[in-house]
Amino acid sequence: MTDDRRKERVPSRPEAVFFDLYETLITEFEDGRRRSKRAYDYDGLLGLSAETFKAEWGARQARRMNGTFRDYPDVLRDILAARGLAVDEGAVRLLHESRLEEKRIPFAPIRADVLELLTRLRARGIKLGLISNCTREEVDAWDGSELSPHFDDRIFSFEAGCSKPDEAIYRLACFRMDVRPEACVFVGDGGSRELEGADRAGMRAFHAHWYNTYIESAYPKLASPLELLHYLN
Repeated sequence: MTDDRRKERVPSRPEAVFFDLYETLITEFEDGRRRSKRAYDYDGLLGLSAETFKAEWGARQARRMNGTFRDYPDVLRDILAARGLAVDEGAVRLLHESRLEEKRIPFAPIRADVLELLTRLRARGIKLGLISNCTREEVDAWDGSELSPHFDDRIFSFEAGCSKPDEAIYRLACFRMDVRPEACVFVGDGGSRELEGADRAGMRAFHAHWYNTYIESAYPKLASPLELLHYLN
């Protein structure tokens, strides 16, 4: 789709704005480094090198996102079984607790202009939705976060059984909030080709470029959250 055709589809007052979560509303990084300073002893705890674990973890990406695996411990058990290794439930529990703690870190504090954007959109009567490719432990802190009260609904891929950029997840989000895709906006950092998926589903896509600046796209780039308002005025 050309830029001119995209511009024609900008709703001056959208029925809803949908957001990605990681690297859009929250970030795991600061000054180019992970805030968690994570380091897991996969070798000592599981009997796997970090390289081997990374390869096995990546091979399960789609199944992790669509809820095939119930939770993080299930993924670990599957990796160990595939490698013919015994499962040490104590090690699995320790790694799970560490990952839960790691994934809580990005939820506090929330960037002030992100919260301001959400407040101003709601003041205009615009519904707010979340569409996140995630696993259970990655959003364990969502309900207790500052973000949650601003949203009318949230779609987590592991619960939905589908993930971005599949059009089905965007259409599900619209159905649950009783809005039309063509009257909605999607904002995300562009990972998982989520912007293209939103576009195909009929939404107006904007590229959140304030955290992750490494992904390229043909969609309008927002250098800061509040820039979205300029497109909607």
